[in-house]
Amino acid sequence: MRIATYNVNGVNGRLPVLLRWLNETAPDVACLQELKAPQEKFPEQAIKDAGYDAIWHGQKSWNGVAILSRIGQPQEICRVLPGDPEDLHSRYIEAMVNGIRIGCLYLPNGNPAPGPKFDYKLRWFERLTTHAAQLLASKQPVVLTGDYNVMPTEMDVYKPESWVDDALFRPETRAAFKKLMEQGWTDAIRTLYPDEKIYTFWDYFRNAYGRNAGLRIDHFLLSPQVSSRLKAGGVDKEVRGWEKTSDHAPVWIALKD
Repeated sequence: MRIATYNVNGVNGRLPVLLRWLNETAPDVACLQELKAPQEKFPEQAIKDAGYDAIWHGQKSWNGVAILSRIGQPQEICRVLPGDPEDLHSRYIEAMVNGIRIGCLYLPNGNPAPGPKFDYKLRWFERLTTHAAQLLASKQPVVLTGDYNVMPTEMDVYKPESWVDDALFRPETRAAFKKLMEQGWTDAIRTLYPDEKIYTFWDYFRNAYGRNAGLRIDHFLLSPQVSSRLKAGGVDKEVRGWEKTSDHAPVWIALKD
């Protein structure tokens, strides 16, 4: 079973890129972030024509998450991260697919930091950590994947000294990710590539992709019931070089049956 995550940075504007990637790599499940489309503007028919059933939670201009599956309709569990009924951002959706509970998330960026946006990021992280603990306690196979907007270590950023004050790399953010991991989650990509510089995002500016000046901010966290099945994974880096593409590249894992 192949599961992928991809921050598409606008599902309608990047639809040709998304459909080409789905056609060439054929993940069984694809989790998307930053749809930047209201609920009614999600390209459901185009996705269906590509062979995928989908559930999604859209939002005009910003955010938005979706789970696509070509191995059966995702059975939606929730489309809001619990813990704050006043939070109206479309940043989380969760479903059962082929016996695995999959949470697709788009964690807040948090810049500028410090400030209200950074405070919101840390509160969201706390809610995620609380929910993740409950998922682990269920003893179900769980995958939490998406754009976490966190570089966990200095190995995950091309020039760490340039990012010390950024919300994605501040000590509070990295500590929050570490606290989440210490519940018992496995960072799939870092487990597979413990000593390699691997990036999932390259800015549009200053030829970042050409210089490989990237960040690793898109992650797969696996519960123990899934981590034992992990057999492969990687980044479809070449997609970042396609025309009119997202500033993220798709990330994927493969699980044993």
